[in-house]
Order: sequence, then C-alpha cells, then structure tokens
Amino acid sequence: MELQQTQSQQLSQRQLYSVELLRMSTLELDAYVRELAQENPVIEGEEVPPPPQRKEGDEALGRLRWLEDNDRQNWFYQQLSDDELDPLARVGTGGGLEETLVSFLSRQLSRKKPEAELGRLVEYLIRCLDDDGYLRVPLEELSQQGNIPLARLEEALALLRTLEPAGVGAADLSQCLALQLERIGETGPALAIVRDHLDLLARRHYRAIAGKLEITVAQVEEALRTIRELDPRPGAVFQRLDQVHYPQPDLVAETRDGQILVRSARPERPPFRVSRYYQNLLEQTEDLEVRAYLTEKLRQAENVLWAVGQRESTLLRCAQVIVERQADFFKKGPEGLVPLRMGEVAQVLELHESTVSRAVREKYLQCARGLFPLQYFFSRAAGSQEGGPSATAARKLLLQLIKDEDKSRPLSDQQLCQCLEQEGCVISRRTVAKYREELGLPSAAGRKIQPNPLSKN
Repeated sequence: MELQQTQSQQLSQRQLYSVELLRMSTLELDAYVRELAQENPVIEGEEVPPPPQRKEGDEALGRLRWLEDNDRQNWFYQQLSDDELDPLARVGTGGGLEETLVSFLSRQLSRKKPEAELGRLVEYLIRCLDDDGYLRVPLEELSQQGNIPLARLEEALALLRTLEPAGVGAADLSQCLALQLERIGETGPALAIVRDHLDLLARRHYRAIAGKLEITVAQVEEALRTIRELDPRPGAVFQRLDQVHYPQPDLVAETRDGQILVRSARPERPPFRVSRYYQNLLEQTEDLEVRAYLTEKLRQAENVLWAVGQRESTLLRCAQVIVERQADFFKKGPEGLVPLRMGEVAQVLELHESTVSRAVREKYLQCARGLFPLQYFFSRAAGSQEGGPSATAARKLLLQLIKDEDKSRPLSDQQLCQCLEQEGCVISRRTVAKYREELGLPSAAGRKIQPNPLSKN
C-alpha cells in the first residue's frame, strides 16, 4: 500500500450560480429571482412584508412540514413524461417550449444520478453552452480557467453529450451533425462527409466528395438527404419566439470632467433579501430537521446574492473598458467606432474571453446617443489597414456616401471604394459590395433615377 497526496478542484455552487447569472439579461434575472422566491421561503422580495414573529417549537415543526410538502409537490410537477422530454414535441405550437435549455438538460442529468463532483462539472458545462447548444470554449481553456483536471472535464462533456437534444455540447457544426448521426447509428458516407467534407458539400462539389470517399455521386446525394434532416442548432428550439423583448438599460454612460464613466442603471440594492424570521428560527430551534432544511435554503439564498454581486461587478468592469476603447463613438457617433474584439477586453481585465462574452450578452448601455447593446461596440476592422475604422463605421460612412450621391449618376462600387479611401477607410471593392448588400442597397444601376421625359427643363 502507498499513500499519495493529490490536489483537485471542485466547483462550488457559487461558481455555478455565477456562470448562470452572468449570461442572463435583466429580464431573465428578474424572472429567475421571482421563480426562486416561489420555491425558497427564506427569500423575500422588496414588496413582500416579513412574516409575523411566532414562537419556536411546534410552530417550527409545522412550518417545516409545510415547506417539505411544498418541495415534494414542486418536484412532482417537474417530472416529465417521455413525450414531454422530446425537444421537438411542441415545435410549431403557439406557446413553444415552456423551459430553457439549461433546465431541460439539468433535469435529465439529475435522473442519471452521476456522482456529486461529476454532476457539478456537467452543470458547469451546461451553463457554458451558447443559445444554440454549442460549447464554443475549448476544454483546455476551461480547465486552466477553473484549475480543473482536463480528464474530468472530458468525462463530464461525454456525459453531457448523451443528453437530449442530440448534438448538444458540440464545438462546431461538423461535430454537432456527427453527434446526431452517431446517435441514430449512422456509419456510412453521411458521417464521413460531415466530419471531413462539409466545406465541399456547402459548395455542392458532389463529384469531388465522391472521389475522395470512393463512392458514387448518387450515394453523396443520398447522404445529403440524411444530413438535411439533422438540426444544426439543437438548442435553438428552447428560445421563446412568442415573447416580445423590450430592452432595458443595464448600464448608463455619463461624461464627467471629460471622462466617460459607467454606472449601473438599476437601484444599488440586491434583488431580494433574506428573511430575518427564518434566520432567527435557525438560531433558536433545536430541531435537527428544521436546522438542516433552513441551512440549505439560507445557503442557496446567500450563494445567489453573491453571484448577483459578481455579475454586477464583472459587467461594470467590462463596460468601463469598452467605453474607454470606444470613446470616439460618444463624441462622433457610429463613425467613431474602432475595431474591438472581446479578447482585447478579456486581456485588459485578466478574464477569459468566454466570461466577457457572457457578461455582454443581452446587456444594454444607455448614453446620450440612445440605447445600445454592449455587443454593438465589438467590431472587426473594415480592412487590412492597421488602425483603420471598424466595419460598423465603414458601413455608416458608406451609407452616407450613397445618401449624398447624385441619383442620376450614382457611384459604382469602385468609385465608392475610392471615396472611402479618401476618408481614410481602405477596403476592397468586394468588401464595399458586401457591406452595400448587407445594408439592403442595390447596385449603381438599381439606384439610378431616370429623368422624366415629360418634365420641362
């Protein structure tokens, strides 16, 4: 026998809450807190008066029984039939699905009953998925970020990919389609095509694919029919299309003494409070069941409050760096935007890029020029020139040039390219055509206004 000392990292419940709450919009966070207050009695909203003080003893046990009964009732109603577990069962109905991808996957995970640490790692990966169900962040980066053994993350990812819908947890489209084919037992050309030849398939180079796989064109076309039945966005079915989203500002940018500062648009108070009544009850009661129950509920409330604070802090830090990098936008408007990548913000704040991505998701900044999503301020460079304008600024400038042109002699894409270069925006004619089409503008021939032959000079 040999005694060895090893060190491992276990994800705390606080970390899981932090990851989940960071990516929530303001509306999603409010809904989450309301739902949490319904199943956790120690959580009180600002509008809810504290419960009346009562004597400890039989009353405490009665309260405990009532709480436990409610927990069992909630658990019963959360159980789903096999038909309800089908993520496509209600596609096309008026209401869509009634839950999120996170809750759907978490419910399946709980039924598999993995050991505690593995379950926490799977929950962590679930909360790292994007809205389409993809895990875009490499496991190596998550391993370094959380100081978690890579082998354990790989084990957790393998378990995640056994859940429905098939394809969830994939790193890219190729892997997503391959996971779905493997789930149905496909081993033929379709699997080989999605793994190695998706680019050729997208360009309809069927003969090239047939040559590489040593099969017929007819077999390639048959595989294509199978591939078209797959879902390239397995998580998108959980996005509620019937909900009208009215953006609310999360942050406010103000200029003070020539410096742009960011503050929270929400009142500087937590979204809920912990019931003082139940805190006192925990301190006073000697009943072990009551203590265990209240300890669990109080710990949950404290962890969520901590995660909300972390969310606000991370959001403010990210936004401050963004407005400092895009200071010209607040002076000149969209034409003042410069190229900015999430990786740059992450490097300044010593965060992971995925953390910045979650922080700015569906968050809005209010300033003198209006209400803007934080993602608006991220843009690639319009051309290859170092220090040139962003793609957003280039589109704005292009739109202004077309607006001011002589409609009887509109500018061609090449002429527009030359005009942009004179303004310091060096991009190719092909890029000009691309931006023009993205703006929904026709070519010079389509914009030309013919003179009216009946009009008098």
